[in-house]
Amino acid sequence: MGARFWMGGVEASDLVEIRSDLAALREPGFWAIQGTFEGNWRLARFASVTQSDFTVDQERSLEVGNWSSSHDRSEYIDYVERIRSQIAAGEVYQVNACRILSAPMKAEGGLTYLMARILAENPAPFASYLRLDDIEIASASPERFISITNGLITTSPIKGTGTTAEFGAKDRAENHMIVDLMRNDLGIVAEVGSITTPRLLDVEAHPGLFHLVSDVSARLAPGSDIVDLLSALMPPGSVSGAPKSSALELIAKNEQERGPYCGILGWYEAGRAEIAVAIRTFWLESGNLRFGTGAGITWESDASSEWDETELKCARLIALASS
Repeated sequence: MGARFWMGGVEASDLVEIRSDLAALREPGFWAIQGTFEGNWRLARFASVTQSDFTVDQERSLEVGNWSSSHDRSEYIDYVERIRSQIAAGEVYQVNACRILSAPMKAEGGLTYLMARILAENPAPFASYLRLDDIEIASASPERFISITNGLITTSPIKGTGTTAEFGAKDRAENHMIVDLMRNDLGIVAEVGSITTPRLLDVEAHPGLFHLVSDVSARLAPGSDIVDLLSALMPPGSVSGAPKSSALELIAKNEQERGPYCGILGWYEAGRAEIAVAIRTFWLESGNLRFGTGAGITWESDASSEWDETELKCARLIALASS
């Protein structure tokens, strides 16, 4: 099967080249963008771009073994408590603590069948699919990383997840923290005075759960471009923490590499972009199907409840991949 990209009805095929240098985005063409949480890039330039529904081009459905987690319940709870200790010491305010689920592939097969199931049974506003020689990704992301239209940038961080539309002080405070972080990150490349928050603490309904979402908008400063923007914003603030540098240090000490999970996936062409945060995302790697899940930790966090949140976020999609 050849290289392929799909997102929101945008279908790209006829691969021209794959680059790992972010500066490639300054060259003309339609680019599919996949960046890992750690800052490694796959930039795929495609020659053909059409508007179409997603189609399954592999008949075989997935056959996977039992799922395992990089952190079991007790390990994750210990991780949360270590974060809370660092918060108490004034080292950090909020950290997104994640774990990676993995299941061995029992038979050869790709992810287009799973992607079709996601679109039918767990639709998401930034659902997307990428297949290159060395990776295949199927994402049900609900979160916009950046959209660019006519020079206007919009980022829509999610902080707050629950089974009802009611959110407490902890979720609202956490969302405010990440909005401030995104405003600061955008300030590096935004036109002075252009940063606004047109939507704050909005409740969005998604399959099986609710999210608390805000929008931060800005205009790129003269002389800045997509490369500068991605360099300033990566990794996404909503899946790292605040302050970002301190949160990243804690994550590096307590987690394995996240890889595609909590990175970004989307496209860029001629000043326009639609790029998602790669959460609720499956990828095939070394004969295993992988999926990440996590929760935002603050001082008010209850470690057991945060584990339950990671279970809530993955349950519906893991069921789709396992049946």
